Amino acid sequence: MRWLRQLLGSSRVQLDPGRQQALLRDVRHRYGARSQVRFPEQVEAIIGVLNDDDGLVVAARIVSEAADEAHADLQAQADDVHRRTGRRLLVHRRNYRPLWKEAGPALRWPLFALPSGLHPYAQVTAAVAVLGSRAPRLGRVSDPNPLLTQVFEVLDLTTAGWEYGRVRVDTDAAALADRLISTAGQVLAATDDPPRLPPAVRELMRRNSTLDVHDPTGPRVVGGINLGARMRETLLV
Repeated sequence: MRWLRQLLGSSRVQLDPGRQQALLRDVRHRYGARSQVRFPEQVEAIIGVLNDDDGLVVAARIVSEAADEAHADLQAQADDVHRRTGRRLLVHRRNYRPLWKEAGPALRWPLFALPSGLHPYAQVTAAVAVLGSRAPRLGRVSDPNPLLTQVFEVLDLTTAGWEYGRVRVDTDAAALADRLISTAGQVLAATDDPPRLPPAVRELMRRNSTLDVHDPTGPRVVGGINLGARMRETLLV
């Protein structure tokens, strides 16, 4: 695998696990829902902190943790529904849309309640942006393919939350989705043998509808986002 050859063969990659832990703690505790700073400013600040190879590793870990914790939350919710009602819900990480179509009203969108304290519109959005901006460097510090799968997984969770999970599409939500799509395209372009686009992405790419995007502080519509068009122009290269 090219990423492993690059990682083993490059003497210029100097990673510091201790510093990575410190960066992760700082980003996790300083930012998020508790901060009084608006999410776009938080995102830019975190991007500035994660500006080297150790930061790139931390960004990859943030996305991975968010995907893993969201999956565990949904599985726990599905297990709870089964215990209470006898109804069995299937949770597939490669495609969450069937789960949300079947049981959306019974589910809680997991990205707003990650146990690690990561917030989708702060740390996760920033981490995704870091991965995209430094996609050619990813192969020097990690295997990009599993990470790309998790980027698509968070994108699936985000868009399913809009459609079935009563998640409001505001500018912060749209920024997360836009960063996820952009980063997926950048990592795809930097990967030798990328995985196939997952079913949820292929389903959304067939659409051509525009969703209203609202002001985070009120009901005013301030723009729109066409997920299908955005994905087609970014991922079909």
